[in-house]
Amino acid sequence: MTCRRVARNPLTAWLALAALLGLPCFAAAQQDDAGSADAAMAAADAQDEGEEAAADEPEPMTTASETIVVVGSRSEPRSATESMVPVDVISAADFVDQGDTDVSTLLRNVAPSYNVNTQPISDAATVVRPANLRNLAPDHTLVLLNGKRRHRAAVIYWLGNGVADGAQGPDISAIPAIALRQVEVLRDGASAQYGSDAIAGVLNFQLKDASEGGTIEVRTGGYSEGDGDTVAVSGNFGFPLGENGFLNLSAEVGQSDPTDRSVQRDDAAALVAAGNTNVRDPAQIWGSPEIKDDLKLWANFGHLMESGKQFYGHANYVSKQVTGGFFFRNPNTRSAVFSGDAGETLLIGDLLDAQDGVLDGSAGCPIVTITDDVPDPAALAEVFANPNCFSFQELFPGGFTPNFGGDVLDTSFLGGLRGQTSGGLAWDASVSSGSNEVDFFIFNTVNASLGPDTPTTFDPGLYRQQELNINFDVSYALNDQTNLAGGVEWRDEEFEIGIGQLESYEIGPLAAQGFSAASNGFPGFGPIAAGKWSRSNYALYGDLERTSASGRGLVGLAVRFEDFEDFGTTTNGKLAGRFRVNDNLQLRGSASTGFRAPTPGQSNAFNVSTEFDLDLMELVNNGTIPSSSRVAELRGGEPLKAEESVNLALGAVVENGPFTLTVDLFQIDLKDRLAVTRNFSLTPEEVEALLAEGITSAGNLQNFRFFTNDFDTETSGVDVVATYLPPAMGGDTSFSLLFNHTKTDVTKFNPETLDDTRIRELQEALPENRWTVSGNHSLDRWRFLGRLSFYDKWFDSEDGAVYSGKYLVDAEVAYNLTESATLIIGGQNIFDTYPDENTGARSGVGNRYSQYSPFGFNGAFYYARIKYSFSTSWGN
Repeated sequence: MTCRRVARNPLTAWLALAALLGLPCFAAAQQDDAGSADAAMAAADAQDEGEEAAADEPEPMTTASETIVVVGSRSEPRSATESMVPVDVISAADFVDQGDTDVSTLLRNVAPSYNVNTQPISDAATVVRPANLRNLAPDHTLVLLNGKRRHRAAVIYWLGNGVADGAQGPDISAIPAIALRQVEVLRDGASAQYGSDAIAGVLNFQLKDASEGGTIEVRTGGYSEGDGDTVAVSGNFGFPLGENGFLNLSAEVGQSDPTDRSVQRDDAAALVAAGNTNVRDPAQIWGSPEIKDDLKLWANFGHLMESGKQFYGHANYVSKQVTGGFFFRNPNTRSAVFSGDAGETLLIGDLLDAQDGVLDGSAGCPIVTITDDVPDPAALAEVFANPNCFSFQELFPGGFTPNFGGDVLDTSFLGGLRGQTSGGLAWDASVSSGSNEVDFFIFNTVNASLGPDTPTTFDPGLYRQQELNINFDVSYALNDQTNLAGGVEWRDEEFEIGIGQLESYEIGPLAAQGFSAASNGFPGFGPIAAGKWSRSNYALYGDLERTSASGRGLVGLAVRFEDFEDFGTTTNGKLAGRFRVNDNLQLRGSASTGFRAPTPGQSNAFNVSTEFDLDLMELVNNGTIPSSSRVAELRGGEPLKAEESVNLALGAVVENGPFTLTVDLFQIDLKDRLAVTRNFSLTPEEVEALLAEGITSAGNLQNFRFFTNDFDTETSGVDVVATYLPPAMGGDTSFSLLFNHTKTDVTKFNPETLDDTRIRELQEALPENRWTVSGNHSLDRWRFLGRLSFYDKWFDSEDGAVYSGKYLVDAEVAYNLTESATLIIGGQNIFDTYPDENTGARSGVGNRYSQYSPFGFNGAFYYARIKYSFSTSWGN
């Protein structure tokens, strides 16, 4: 066995020095959270050395049996088809050969088991979009970066079409596609190996590790309707770090304009028809948000020291500003701002009463009735003429539509040291710190209780998530057939609600006259709501893998004990195996238990969302309050506990030369599943109790909900992956089929906390069936890509409708202008397919299409990219 002198990978860099020092390769074995470094050379050999080759030399296609994965095992890395559990490997090319710049969207387009949508008017979910693996919640999927746990986002998804409601998952959009070497999607329960959250599976993002060369890329695009223009400039550069190390840097800067797929609402059109020329058309925007100053800086590094130990790590700094819209506030009917009786009369504030606190009508303000969408002109003129009378029609005669968004800041740093004892025990110690912050803002709105003194721009406060992880792992090969591994982990996570500006939560002097308090649309966080909540936990884990003497069988066993300071302990296990029946057929399967701990944010945060009520046909303020609140306790609220799961999987792998087929059946039984309840109506007594708890916006609430562990689900389905590399085409052509069927059933629930709508959301909000067929062909200087995708029907709880499935076609053509420069032109959804139109759009809130469409609602997106690659060694 010969050690290669390749220093692109932190593991192979270690092996390279081992060769220089004359050490045997097995002595260079290392281990990280996702797999051992003992076979790092196998991973390096699987990387084509043409990574930095000229652009006109297309890389040969790689079969699944040649692609090395490390996730899902702590033993030697294996090919994707030899893994005991299903792992999809998505190459860097699969990401960059698309038009979008958001990694979450790019992953959706090539992994049918992964879903994410636009979220146009979804509070904080517009800023950090929820994503779902196997139709489970975003926080049922664990995200790793180079095999290490990635911190979660600060955002709790208060609105997400049911499945994501209340979840708090990671934000993978912070990772630029140009920084990625490959992504491994482990489609199996893995809590016994990696801990909390790994119920639906694991996403392991592998960063590039080249020590030389680089790529610069400029991409731009826009939608067929002439909006949503996007531009991004990105680069990746490899540098040597001493004689046996690397520093790989990636950067991306970009922005995206908003889109508009709205129709004018009937109530707004009626105002215009009645002569109100101040109403916008459309009054309310449904579309993708505006993204500005999108900056992503990433570093991946590793260095082999003379002692034989390897230092490694990665870091990032990411920031952006996201701005979306809210619902239209009708100037005649919006309660507690423009009207107090659903539009029969205008709400007029008596400023003298507000000053002395005595409600005796001392200003003599007139009653302004509304007839046929027109306020009484004479009475309204009298209000405007009286300095002690006030109507918000003075400030917003055409009503107003708040704009809401957040400034996102994501940072992290991980450092680790690997080594091996003289006895062959490989060890790996690492420390990581990560932070995600969303500083909210809202403008073009009011704190109605402040009357004419209200600001129209507010800082409601912030959410911040911070995590600290310390890991120590060991691995030891007893012999050629048996490997033992284990470790210990300590983790601390803290969720913070930062206080907003005073006016964003203040109860002003007009509140007693029926005007709503706090910033309308997104109330600010007051002194009692603000705070920090933290939790630490530690874990002990171990696993064993043994290969049969014949080499045809492989069995793995994993056990993990974890102790959380707020709800106690949990122990989980996993048994997995693979058996090669013959040269063409393998069988594999697994059985495991898992868990997901509620986050400190889910246990303590509260939020107020303005939503459109289909039954009432008006806007209502719905609040989410802590389950430990006295009001929640009256409806069954109690301290949260961990979700528990049982995962079963059975699959087969068929390999016949250039053809590979994998079929995997799965079932995930979730007990005590955590989510938000249905909405409960508030009584006046409950409003007073919430006010006493410091929730100042409670006076504006019609309904509330809270987190609960009050139902069980069963999620089952099948994944099919097929690839074919036609031999007659010289390995420059590949075809693939990816199919996912996933069905979720609510098997047990409490009718007092879950209603029929919530159950339909959990069962039908995401497509049951998705598939993608793609072809990729290279010929001389040309490369051609085609992709056909199908998205099944889905239920939209906001529209109260089921939308039919659709087919989408993507295409891309690349031409190598020179040895280093490539021009790429393409389109996503090139035939301009839209979801079915919302028949209630005009009578409702103006959304022409379902906001929860699994493939978006903006139509065709056309783009162009130009890429320049070079192989210069900076050390020369």
